[in-house]
Order: sequence, then structure tokens, then C-alpha cells
Amino acid sequence: MNLNQIHNVYFIGIGGIGMSALARYFQNIGKNVSGYDKTPTMLTDELIAGGMSIHFEDNISLIPEEYYVENTLVIITPAVPISHSEWNYFIERDYVVKKRAEVLGIITKDTFCFAVAGTHGKTTTSSILGHILYECGADVTAFIGGIVENYQSNLIGNGKTVTVVEADEFDRSFLHLFPNIACVTSMDADHLDIYGDATAIEDSFREFADKVEDKTKIFVPKGLPLEGLTVGINEEATFKAFNVRIENGYYVFDVQTPSETIENIRFGLPGRHNLMNAMMALAMAKTFGSPTKTIAKALASFKGIQRRFSYQIKSDKLVYIDDYAHHPTEINAVHQAVRELYPNEKVLAIFQPHLFSRTKDFADDFAKSLSQFDEILLLDIYPARELPMDGITSSWLLSKIKNTNKKLISKTELISSILESKAKIIVTIGAGDIGELVPKIKQALI
Repeated sequence: MNLNQIHNVYFIGIGGIGMSALARYFQNIGKNVSGYDKTPTMLTDELIAGGMSIHFEDNISLIPEEYYVENTLVIITPAVPISHSEWNYFIERDYVVKKRAEVLGIITKDTFCFAVAGTHGKTTTSSILGHILYECGADVTAFIGGIVENYQSNLIGNGKTVTVVEADEFDRSFLHLFPNIACVTSMDADHLDIYGDATAIEDSFREFADKVEDKTKIFVPKGLPLEGLTVGINEEATFKAFNVRIENGYYVFDVQTPSETIENIRFGLPGRHNLMNAMMALAMAKTFGSPTKTIAKALASFKGIQRRFSYQIKSDKLVYIDDYAHHPTEINAVHQAVRELYPNEKVLAIFQPHLFSRTKDFADDFAKSLSQFDEILLLDIYPARELPMDGITSSWLLSKIKNTNKKLISKTELISSILESKAKIIVTIGAGDIGELVPKIKQALI
């Protein structure tokens, strides 16, 4: 498909974080962009303010008339059900209808493509890498699954020859990509509703890794069973961080690369998992040929991503952090970072489980992860694309949490329950619509 011949791009599910980045990209290159989403959000508000026509009712008559032409590309998200009338309208009339992952594959095929894969860390690693490349002057566009604080956008740059993409394992989407340099940050079990078991997930990651022909252009954590150059912290690896310390809220560390030792790199995102993400981005940027001094400067200036250990309040009396963590491993990473920064303080965690299937598959691990916090408030499961499952509820998950300082609450009870807590550190966690509640929580705490 030749994107130059496309004049209009219509999104079904335009408000998703990945879909909205694509929408911004197509608008930037001069296409007419419009779309549908189920509910208004802060993201859709921004897109509308930027000139896009968006409606929130599945109604064919609301599709703008100028999109009823042959040179319209329709992009769908897997979250939209196949019964969606607008989707079926376009399919029945033989429009070009593509999944978001397929379109990313088309865009990246004719560019030098950096692909960041892994069950966790994709968004942060892609953001850091996109920021480094942009600061180094590369002709880059980075498609990000979060809002990067430095740019207040999920799109970095407006380049035509270099792309950075998150290689998403969901629905095997990453197999549509054509990576020149890639990394795999982790291979934990997830999306078992798609894969069935952990072995199938690992096989899919290997298939993705095999798309990079030159194994000196793919990076993996030390110990991950994939062929490639290794990245590690305080252990022997091709790219090794060592002499790691915390100074004034920053990680400060040295890095050993195959060609040099870089001293006193500063990086402001807390948690060992984020230090590893920074190392992955550094390794890929160095391999690409980015200058060492500019890489170090970019790492020091990186401000983070909204909903990735995102400080909402940071004072001597109260700290409120919001994070997108929706898998037990990610919750453990949030806990590690909080304890490292605030070792003797009481921590309240508010968690909204995401998907019935994920809650079912990892219930015991979720319970173990959440039990580490001093106090837990649990919201109902956010269904996203799924229908309810018999017996899979937040009440069931709560019963598995060993920590007795726990409570199941509704959204209407949330703020009053938070205000009753004596915790100095408050963390909201989850990938559902809990992010939409953050401004209200922040306002109540100020």
C-alpha cells in the first residue's frame, strides 16, 4: 500500500494511546484525520483541539462525508468488537482497513527502524531512545505508548528516515515490523488469552528477534534466553552499568561499552527497572553511532512519561505517585522504587486490575505483589475489550491478599478512603481508567 496515495485516514478507536500517536503522525504529514472512540478522554480532547473531528457514538451517519472516497485508509484497534457498525460498513465496501500494527509496519518498512519489544519497559525505553535520537539530531519520528513529559506528546520528532516504535507482543503485532536495531526488555508471561502459555509467548519473541539479521544489533538483558548483545547492571555484559549510586534523587552511574568507559551519567527516573530501560536505550543509540556526550546529556534531561512513576505531589509532608503498572512484575518494580526512595515511610497503594483474563491468570502473583504495600485499596476490574468471567472479581482477588490492611472500594468512595489514610506515600496503579481520576485525587490531596 502506498501511503502517498492516501488522503484521508479514519481511526476506529482514535483515543487509544498508540492510535492517537498514529493520528498525530498522519496529521503532521498532511493527511485529513478523523475518527470514533467509545468515550471522551483528555487525549481525545487534545486531538479535537488540534483540529481532528471525533465522535463518540457508533453511528455511520457521523462519519464525515469526505471520507466516503477510495483514497481513505481505515485503521482499527483490537479493542473494538467485530460487531462495530462503522468497522463493518468499511469492510463491506472494500475500503483499505488495517490494524494499527500493520500500519506501523508499512511506515517503518522504508525507514531505519528501532523496535523496542518486551512484556515490560517498552514505553519508557522507546521514550528515552526517541529523546536521545532527537537530541542527537537524528531525522526521527518516535511513536510512543505514553505522553512524554519533555514533549507533552506521544509523538517525538517529525523525521522521515528514522523511526522508533514499541514492538507490541499483543496479538503478535510486532511481527509486522521491520527492525534494523531492536531490544527485548523482558519475556514474562502475559496476554495468555492470546497465547495460551508462556512457551508460546517466548516462541513469538524469538520470531521477532529473528527479524533482526545482524545479532550485534539486538540487545537483551543478561540472562534472557535470546541471542544478542547483553545489557546489565553490576554484572558482566556487553553494555554494563556499574558504580551505581543515588545523588539528589538522580541515579549516577558509569557505563562500560565495547569501546569506552563513560563516567558519571545522570538519570532521573527512579527504580532499577528504569535504570535498565535507560541502559537499553543507551546501547541502541551508541550502536547507531550517536555521540557519547549528547547521549549522556539527553539521559540527564529526560523528564519521564505520564503515568510511569509520575509524581503528582512531592513535598516533605506528602508524596503522590501515579503509575500505569498492570502486571505483577510491574507492581513489584513500583514497590522497589518506592522503598528505595522512601525506605521508612508508610505506603498506600490504590490498584485497579486491568482485564478479567489477566486478573485470572496472575491472581496469586497480584496478591503477593500488592501485599508488600502497607495499605491497599482495590477498585473493580476494568474490562477494556473483555466481557465478565464467572467468579473473577476484585472481591475474589482481595481475598487472596495476605496483608490485612486492605479494602475493596468503588470509585465514588475512592477520595474519601484516601483521605482517611495516614500514609505519607500514595501510589495509584493500573492501566484502566484510573488515570482519568488522577486530577481529582491530586486536587483533593492538595
